[in-house]
Order: sequence, then structure tokens, then C-alpha cells
Amino acid sequence: MSCLDEGPRDGEVVLMLHGNPSWSYYWRHLVLGLRDPASGKAYRCIVPDHVGMGLSDKPDDGGGVRPPVDPASARYDYTLQSRVEDLETLLDKLGVTGPVTLAVHDWGGMVGFGWALSRMERVRRLVVLNTAAFPLPAAKPMPWQLSLGRDSTLGGWLIRRFNLFARGAAWLGTERRLPAAVREAYIAPYRGWDAAISTLRFMQDIPLREGDRAWALVAESGRRLHEYGDRPAFIGWGLRDFVFDRHFLEGFRRALPRAEVHAFEDAGHYVLEDRHEVLVPAIRDFLDRNPIA
Repeated sequence: MSCLDEGPRDGEVVLMLHGNPSWSYYWRHLVLGLRDPASGKAYRCIVPDHVGMGLSDKPDDGGGVRPPVDPASARYDYTLQSRVEDLETLLDKLGVTGPVTLAVHDWGGMVGFGWALSRMERVRRLVVLNTAAFPLPAAKPMPWQLSLGRDSTLGGWLIRRFNLFARGAAWLGTERRLPAAVREAYIAPYRGWDAAISTLRFMQDIPLREGDRAWALVAESGRRLHEYGDRPAFIGWGLRDFVFDRHFLEGFRRALPRAEVHAFEDAGHYVLEDRHEVLVPAIRDFLDRNPIA
């Protein structure tokens, strides 16, 4: 696993978890806004790339377009449980055993809240950006763009062969047109059949019903989400996100009724790309106002 570890070693830890098909690059504006003591209190920013993503290794799992039938035969089992175990191993290697601020986006929400199920007392603050910590809301249809990868062999082949998911997200994930270099930064780590494996496996691991491999973790996370209601929470949301839309935002509002909410009509899924000029200082102010005791 590749991991950014920026800021003072004794600073309050902000653990930033990306989703699919992005990588730690997504958090760059927030890292720059939090790590520098010249701008005030400095925070320790820990920003991993999940296995198969960004600058981390991209092991094969022997499954081609579909996951292998026998996970025990895989070099790496691309499941939510693996992500949770990876995160615990990483933090143990870094010696981070104390309180953290959990900052999550997209599938980073399921990874982070899944990890926190047995460590809830360590999560002192939440920064929630266009993500989920519970199953697909009943009123929300499964987007066809995700079904294309999750349920279609042809769709899975297209995603791995043409890097379709990362390309699509780089073009359609924002309301602001990204500079070519930024767009390329989102696309480049997944160019090629071998490199795109995790972008597909993440989609295939989306749990929709009991019996899906990730269902138990996501369902339990949703059941216990309200337990974070006693601690500071910041929600930043791009309302033009066709996946993590108002249905998901309302799920977080219900579970975290005291959360500070910043919702943007002119921002999409990559909300930190669309509105980082507003969100970064707002998040810094939120952390400064709610120090970890």
C-alpha cells in the first residue's frame, strides 16, 4: 500500500479514505490545507491508496472479468473485508493507535465505517463527502452505470479493456471542467487491463442484498451509524452526484442530526474538485473548533 503521511507526527490524525475510481490524489487540496503549521494548527494527514488503486500495487486475483470462484486461490481478495483489514494493518505499521478524525469519500465511507465498527471510540470527528455507510436506500434505484460493471460481463470487459470507469468519472464526476493534467491524474493509474482490476472489483463488491459478500459489514455500519451522533460531524455534498445523491445525504442527516452540512447545487461527485476553495477552509475551521480532547 502506498500512503501519504503528511504533517507533524504528534498532530491530531486526519485519516482520509478515497473511493472508486479515485485515489489519494483526490485529497490533495485538503492535505495542503491541514498539514502546514504556517496556516495555523497543523494536522497529521494519513492518506492511503487502497490495494489496486493509485500508486499501490495492483495484484491479480486470477478471475479475469469476474472474481475468482475460490478467493483462497487469489493473490489478493478484492473485498470490503480485505480493505478493512488492510487499513488496520497500515495504521498498526504507522503506530497510529489513538483517536482519529475519519474523512471519507465514495467507497472510502464503507471502508472507514467498516473499520470503525470495532473501534468506534477512536473516531472522534467525522468529515463525510458524497459517500455511504449503509446499503442502497430503498427509494434509490441502482444506477445503470454501476450495474454495467457489477452485473454485466461485457461491461466488466469494457471497464478493464478501456479504463472506462476512471475515464468516465474524470469527465462526468464534476460540474467544473477539470484541467487536462488533473483529468489525466485520475485516469493514468488505471490505464491497462491489469491496472484497472480494482475499479471493476469495487463495483462488483457493491452489496445489494443479504448474501452479497459485503452486505453484513455495510448493513451493520448503517444500523450503528446513529451512534456517532454525539460527536462533531461535517458533511460536504455535491448535489449533482448521480450515485451518492440526495437519498444518501438524507440518510446521513437522519443518522447525524447535529452535523454541520454544506451542500452545493453546483457540485458533483468529486465535490472537493468542484468546491475545494470553500470546503478546505470550512473543514479546517470545523476541526479547529472541535479539537480532540
